[in-house]
Amino acid sequence: MPNLARLSDPFLSLFRSPNSGESTKFGTFNGVFLPTLLTILGAVMYLRTGWVVGNAGLWGGILIITLANTITLCTGLSISSVATNIRVRAGGAFSIISQSLGLEVGGSVTMPFYLAQAISVAFYIFAFSEGWQRIFPSHPAWLIVFVAFGLCFAIAYFSINLAARVRFPILFLVIFSLLVVFLGSFERFGPGFTVTSPAWGNFPSADFWGVFAVFFPAVTGVLAGVNMSGTLRDPRKSIPTGTLAAILLSFAIYLGLAYWVSRVATPEELVTTLTVMVDKSAWGPAVLAGILAATFSAALNSLVGAPRVLQAIAEHGILPGGEILAQETLNGEPRPAMIATGIVGLATIFFGLAGGGLNAIAPLMTMFFLITYAVLNGVVLVEQSMGLVSFRPVFKIPRIVPLIGLVGSLYVMFLINAIFSLVALVVTILLYSGLTRRRLTAPWSDVRSGIFVSLAEWAAMQILKMPETQERAWKPSLLVPVQTRGELLGSYRFIKDLTYPKGSVHVLGMYSDDTQKGIHGLEELVDAFATDGIFARSSLLKVENFAQGMRTGLELLHSVFFRPNALFMYLTPHTDAETLQFVLEQAQHNEIGAILYAKHPQTSLGREQTVNVWIRDQSPDWEVGMRLTNLDLSLLLAYQLVQNWHGQMNLITVVQNEDDRFHGQIFLDTLVRLGRMPRNTRTIVAAGSLAAYLPDGPQADLNIFGLQTPVDLHFMHRMVEQTDASCIFVRDSGHESALA
Repeated sequence: MPNLARLSDPFLSLFRSPNSGESTKFGTFNGVFLPTLLTILGAVMYLRTGWVVGNAGLWGGILIITLANTITLCTGLSISSVATNIRVRAGGAFSIISQSLGLEVGGSVTMPFYLAQAISVAFYIFAFSEGWQRIFPSHPAWLIVFVAFGLCFAIAYFSINLAARVRFPILFLVIFSLLVVFLGSFERFGPGFTVTSPAWGNFPSADFWGVFAVFFPAVTGVLAGVNMSGTLRDPRKSIPTGTLAAILLSFAIYLGLAYWVSRVATPEELVTTLTVMVDKSAWGPAVLAGILAATFSAALNSLVGAPRVLQAIAEHGILPGGEILAQETLNGEPRPAMIATGIVGLATIFFGLAGGGLNAIAPLMTMFFLITYAVLNGVVLVEQSMGLVSFRPVFKIPRIVPLIGLVGSLYVMFLINAIFSLVALVVTILLYSGLTRRRLTAPWSDVRSGIFVSLAEWAAMQILKMPETQERAWKPSLLVPVQTRGELLGSYRFIKDLTYPKGSVHVLGMYSDDTQKGIHGLEELVDAFATDGIFARSSLLKVENFAQGMRTGLELLHSVFFRPNALFMYLTPHTDAETLQFVLEQAQHNEIGAILYAKHPQTSLGREQTVNVWIRDQSPDWEVGMRLTNLDLSLLLAYQLVQNWHGQMNLITVVQNEDDRFHGQIFLDTLVRLGRMPRNTRTIVAAGSLAAYLPDGPQADLNIFGLQTPVDLHFMHRMVEQTDASCIFVRDSGHESALA
C-alpha cells in the first residue's frame, strides 16, 4: 500500500500542527524511559500497594510484586532483544510483531491492543476525577472528567513535543510525593518501634492469586515507550535502555513502598483504608497531587501512544478504508488517528457516566495487553528456537527468559479472568482469520516460512529415526511427467480426484529447444491445484529425449524428503512401448509405483460414479495377508476415487475353475472387511476367462487393472475397447498396504 504519509488537501490541512518541518525525535530518557516509568507508577501504586501488603504480609507482598515484575521484566528483555535485531518502525509492538510473524498476526494482536489503550484513557481520567474529588468534594464528577479529558486531549493533539514537556512537571510531582511518603517514616520509625505487618498475611480479602490479579495491572505499562518507536532517534538503542531502566527502577520503588506500608500501618488499616499512603505520609496533599499527576500522565501517555499504533496499522492497509487514519501532518503528527482515539475515549467516558460498568470492561482491556506481551515473548522464543542466521540480536537473552514471559502472561490472563481471556483469544483468532483471507502484502519479509521449514526439518529428523515402512502414513503423492501443458490440463480433474484432500502432485515438465513453447503456462496450472486444496509443486527439466529425462528426474526426486510414491502417465495411441518399459523399470528401481491412464476417446470418465477393480485369479492360495500381490495400490486408489466421487466400488475376480468361486467370494469379502472398504462395495466372482466375461461385466466409469510385466500396450488398449470405459493400469511400489 502506498504511504499516504502527508496531509495535503484543504480538508486534511485542518489537522496540521501550527509548527512546520519534521517533528522532533526523542532520545532514551524522554522518548522511552519517562512514558514507561510514569505509566507504571500509576494509581495502583498509590491506592493498592498497602492493600496488597495488608492481605499478603510483607514477604507475601514482596513475592507478589516480584512475580508480577518478573513477567514484565522478561517481556522487557524480549522486546529489547528483538529491537536490537530489526529496524523498529512506527507502531511499536505492531512493528515488532508484524516484522516477525507477518501483518496478519501483527494486526490481529495490536488492533485490540490499540482499542484497549484508547479505552484506558477514560479509566485513567475517572481515576483522576476520584483523586480530585478527594481534594474538592463539591466539584461534580462529570465536570472534572470532561475538563481533564479536554486538557489531556488538547496537549496530545497540539504536539507530541508539548506532551513530552508536560512529563517533566508530572515527574517532579510523582518524585516529590514519593519523597513525602518516605519522609513520613521519621515520626514513626524510632526507638522501641515494632513492625505492624506480619511476614505472611491471612488474606482476608482474597487468596494469594486473587491479590496478585489485583496488583498485576500496575506493571502493565512496559509498552508505553515502545509505542513511541516512530518518534525515536535511535529505537534500537533507546527501547532496550529506556524500557529496562524504567522496569527496574519502578520495581525498586514498589519494593520500597511495600516495606514502608508494612511499617506505618496495621494489616487492618492497610486492607480497609486504600488511601493509607495519603494518611501516613508527611504531607497528604503532596501524595494526592502525585496521584493526580500519575493518573493524568497515564491518560496522556495512552492518548499519545495509541494513535501512533493506529496510524501504523492503517498505513499497511489492515483497516478497510483506513487511508485517512494513515495520514499524518507535515511534522509527523497522526492527527486523524488522534481524533479517532479521542472519539473512542470520549465514547467510553459517556458510557461510564451513564453507569455502563467500566469496571466490568477493565479485565478485557487487561487481557489484550497480556496477549500482546505473550506474543512479543513468543516472537523471540520462536526466532531463538529456529536458529536462523537472520536472528542475531546485539542484546542476547537466554531462551528461558521469553519462555517465562510467554507462559507467565498466558497464566496471568486466565488467573485474572478466565472468561474474558477466552473472549480476548477468540477475538484475536477471528481477526487473524479475517486478515488472512485479505492476503495482505508487507514491505518486509517475516519468519513464518522459516517456522514451517524448521518444523518440517524437525519432522524429517524424527522420521529418519523410525523404521522405513510407512504403510499407515501412506497418501497419494503423484509424479506427473508432461511435455506439454495440454497433457496436464486433460488429466487435471482425474489427478485431483486421485489426490484430494491430503495427497500431493509433483509435475515434471520436460522440454527441449523445439518444444519449449508447449510447456509455457505450466506453473499457473500447477498453482490451480493449490487453489483446489492440493499441495502441488513443479520442476522444469531440459532434456534431449523423454526416456533419459525421466531417468534423471526419478533419480533426483528419489532423495528428496517429500518424494513421490506413484508415477502417473497418460497413455496415447502414440506411446512407445520401449520407452514406456524403460521408464517403468526406472520407477521400479526407485521404489515408485506406477499408474498408467488410458482414457476412453468418447466417454472419458463418464459420470464419475462407479469404479471396477479387477483382481486376478488368486488360486490356489486365497489367503489374505498383510501384503497383497500387486493389489494394494489399486484398492487405495479406488477408495480415493469412490470417496471423492461419492460413488460405488466393485471388486471383481474371474476364476478359471467353477470350484474356486467359493474361495474367491470369501477372499473378496475378507478384502472388503479388512480393508475397511465402503459399505456399498459389491463383490463379484465369475468363472471362465476375462475376455469372455468383460462384455457381460458391470459397467463402470473407470476400470482398474494390475500392470503386466513386461508392459503390454496392446492389452491396455483392448481393455479400453472391451470395457467401453477409461482404464488405469497399476503397479505397487511395495510401500503401500490397503490393509494397514
